[in-house]
Amino acid sequence: MRIRMLELLTGAAEASGLAVVIDVFRACTVACHALGGGAARILPVDSIEEALALKAALPEAILAGERQCIKPAGFDCGNSPSELAAFDLAGRTVIHATSAGTRGIVAAMGSADRVITCSFANMGATARAIAAANPEVVSIVAMGKAGLAPAPEDKLCGMYLANLLQDVPNAFAAIPKFLRGTASAEIFFGDTAIVPEADFDLCLTLDAFDFFIEAVRDDNGRLTLTRRDAPPVPDKPDMPAQA
Repeated sequence: MRIRMLELLTGAAEASGLAVVIDVFRACTVACHALGGGAARILPVDSIEEALALKAALPEAILAGERQCIKPAGFDCGNSPSELAAFDLAGRTVIHATSAGTRGIVAAMGSADRVITCSFANMGATARAIAAANPEVVSIVAMGKAGLAPAPEDKLCGMYLANLLQDVPNAFAAIPKFLRGTASAEIFFGDTAIVPEADFDLCLTLDAFDFFIEAVRDDNGRLTLTRRDAPPVPDKPDMPAQA
């Protein structure tokens, strides 16, 4: 298994083999909470216009997302795991449009053989799925801020995943403490807060969900995120699970 470490929308467009799209703050975490909360599927889209058009065609769907971290006009919910928890998700479709995560999924689908997402919330399950598939190439894509500038939370998440796949020790406890003091976290706290503070802890809860998420095309060709059962935890000390 050869691991490629890529970044941003340009990296997503260059992904090969099995692509792993990472957006910790907050798209890939929201995907975990949506599917973990009972949603039937997520439709990730590239633009606000496409998201609104889909909502018009699927009025019972929940429209979630952001631009510059703020909920766009006409959306039901921001790109927020805590806001999403207020909805009855059982069997529902979630339409999801974000600046980095969903756009990265769309971009990676054009180049990679297979695309999955990852956040700290489903890290162990994702690592086990990759290890079980044993692809020749894994492209880990840290999407960063709006897909245009590096962000420490995504780079750390990508490194954590790569370490699991290579049986390198991790130290998760240090990560939330470090990230709380970064510019990325300013959106959650104090005078600079523009998103729910509760989202920070939800984004940095390790292995809250034991499934991985794959991007596929449905029967109509629509790009869809779907929940997949994770392989069982191997009965060995060096298993790719949380450290």
